Amino acid sequence: MKITGYRTLRTVHHWGRPVGDANGVVAGGSTEVPVLLVETDAGLTGVGLGAHAEAHRIFPAVEGHDPRAVTTLYDRMLAHTFKSGHAGSVFGTIGAFDMALWDLKAKMAGEPLWRTLGAADRFVPGYASGLDIGLDDDELVTLYTGWAERGFTGAKLKGGLDTDRDIRRLGAVAEVLRVNTRSPALMLDVNETWGRHQAVRLLARIEERIELAWIEEPVRRWDTAGNRAVGRSARTAVASGENLTGLEQFLPLLAADAVQVVQTGSVWGITHFLRTATLAHGHDLPVSPVGYEGNPVAHAAASVPNHLVTEVQDTGSPVGLTVDQVIADGGIVLGDAPGLGISVDEAALARLETAGWAEPAGPHVRPAVAGLRLVADAGRVGSPPRDGHPQRETAP
Repeated sequence: MKITGYRTLRTVHHWGRPVGDANGVVAGGSTEVPVLLVETDAGLTGVGLGAHAEAHRIFPAVEGHDPRAVTTLYDRMLAHTFKSGHAGSVFGTIGAFDMALWDLKAKMAGEPLWRTLGAADRFVPGYASGLDIGLDDDELVTLYTGWAERGFTGAKLKGGLDTDRDIRRLGAVAEVLRVNTRSPALMLDVNETWGRHQAVRLLARIEERIELAWIEEPVRRWDTAGNRAVGRSARTAVASGENLTGLEQFLPLLAADAVQVVQTGSVWGITHFLRTATLAHGHDLPVSPVGYEGNPVAHAAASVPNHLVTEVQDTGSPVGLTVDQVIADGGIVLGDAPGLGISVDEAALARLETAGWAEPAGPHVRPAVAGLRLVADAGRVGSPPRDGHPQRETAP
């Protein structure tokens, strides 16, 4: 079998609610989902998810090769771009191809990817994550009540712009989850919006009222000294890594003991997750993939010994995608369909009038004042109104 071509598709995910974080909110609740299809001369097609703008540059590295040689082809893709660098959109494109190749490998074996990767159990423990900074308090409780009904005992909230609001909302979600456990696992993700001048002080204020399982991305992703300072001052763990691209970016953080929960971005592919998990395991650290459409990395998470928990962001799927899994019992129950278990209805995608971000701003755009605010308190410079939506910065 040989790789003969690829196709690029687009679909959308209708969340049914505003989604976002400290950097911005997509108020319309619809986001783009890029789909990469890798074709073979045997008629099998591999499915990869995630942005892949550099596909035309990456495809020559895999064209004509046997897709079963996934890890070798992953390294070929890295080598193919080493002069210009393989971070950012290039790394994302490599991840999309890598995902599609793993999908093909498992399909050729006639089994789900979690079996191909050596997992013994189809269940992947998860935590609920609503991308919820744009919700008011009542909407927040309603959302996490649905997660509690599916057996979840842990939740991650988006915050960092209003400490009082974060404390109140974390407490409210804890009460919702107590239907399943006496001690809910609570995480707060501030998405790199704090600076070093804020992180230690604001986290200490939150920890006076709330017991956290981890604080996520308290400072910039590459700030080894800053992450280490937060970890040394806090009772909770520091989690980071979802935006790091390549093991070389993880090494300084792990060598300095600057993170205690090693995260990986699902859009970077299966091989990246497996290698990052091995690196973390060598440092006696747990690994936790962030959520994405269809939870494709859950197959790999089921196979590693140091998987802690996987982020689950929604119970639905994008338009035209069917995923063989069930969100239940506080996690992901993977199915038996070959490969990733993701089927694509191309006719449904062709009927879409638009496929893109509903607005030009959102969590994918870093505000100019991120990391430069003096306080995290609604109504002050650098903070949003209490409904969580961004506002124009004004001088004090």
